[in-house]
Amino acid sequence: MQKTPFARGFATRSIHQGYDPLAYHGALNPPVFLTSTYAFDKAEIGSQRFAGAADGYIYSRVGNPTVSILETRLADLEGGEAALATSSGMGALTTVLWTLLRAGDEVIADRTLYGCTFSLLRHHIQRFGLTVRFVDLADPANLAREINSRTRLVVTETPSNPNMRLVDIAAAAEIARGAGALLLVDNTYCTPYLQRPLERGADIVIHSATKYLGGHGDLLAGAVIASKDFIDQFRLVGVKELTGACISAFDAFLILRGLKTLALRMDRHCANALQLARELERHACVARVYYPGLDSHPQKALADRQMSQHGGMIALELKGGLDAGRKFMDAVTLATRAVSLGDAETLVQHPASMTHATYAPEERAAHGFTDGLIRVSVGLEDYDDIRDDFVAALDSVR
Repeated sequence: MQKTPFARGFATRSIHQGYDPLAYHGALNPPVFLTSTYAFDKAEIGSQRFAGAADGYIYSRVGNPTVSILETRLADLEGGEAALATSSGMGALTTVLWTLLRAGDEVIADRTLYGCTFSLLRHHIQRFGLTVRFVDLADPANLAREINSRTRLVVTETPSNPNMRLVDIAAAAEIARGAGALLLVDNTYCTPYLQRPLERGADIVIHSATKYLGGHGDLLAGAVIASKDFIDQFRLVGVKELTGACISAFDAFLILRGLKTLALRMDRHCANALQLARELERHACVARVYYPGLDSHPQKALADRQMSQHGGMIALELKGGLDAGRKFMDAVTLATRAVSLGDAETLVQHPASMTHATYAPEERAAHGFTDGLIRVSVGLEDYDDIRDDFVAALDSVR
């Protein structure tokens, strides 16, 4: 009797899935295939591959062996059929949008999104005959009320960047499906280690792999995970003919390296963030801390239900507003003043003047975050050192 394979855990799959060293001369790490094009045994083989009638590589904008290993691993970790790696998170998003949408279609987007995603949907996409409406998706009833027969795509992040609002993925997916629309979830903040939207009914997941998946602040990349039918469209139409947003083989190699420690890193990010959020909430200079793991977060029950841990991102408001926030940011000595997130280093930044400067002041107010909000990507340093840095910086603001 053949033994049934055991179900391997997340950390094991993040190290091994999709790669057999013995198939590559015993190389423990996947080789980096630095080639732009591929040779064919015969002209007919090339013709078949270009026609989609035969498997095989034709050009590295469409596929590369190193990239394929990454895509196989990402699809497995997210619980999807297939994946597409791209040159950036925005490359992932635009590849999906340009492939799926047609003039006359409507997009419903959550009211709080990463600044460049918001700018694309608010200021640019309408020139192609598309309509975008921003809706507070934290309450599923709002989506049920606003969705209609023209709605092709619902776009959300959860938790949202930068103010840590949550969207009930299962509820949003059910409403979207009932209206004939697709649900896209940006899972960058959580990674598949903490949250898997496809398992809760989402149709498409995107990542800025620049962040936690890479984990070391040394690359730019994105990813899309969905059904094989969708991924084939995103690859052969979206990247191949519309955006050209292909990832390099070397960046794919770096993400594969990062994935090997993803579970360990996320455990540490989450543990440090929870402790820091609790410490900040007690400080006299802090007006409010936004973190899904705090009992004060209004959606903690939802966070407990759809996230295995509460992430490494914190947002906070200081009682002195924007001026106090700037003084605090200038006073930290261990944390780094920089945008991005998910790196080993603790990073602090001011969304209203940096990552979310594309929002006008009135838009920031309407979309749920203030000019004084500070965003923190909690790093992997020793917790006591992070805490001492933040407390000293806050004390200096008094």
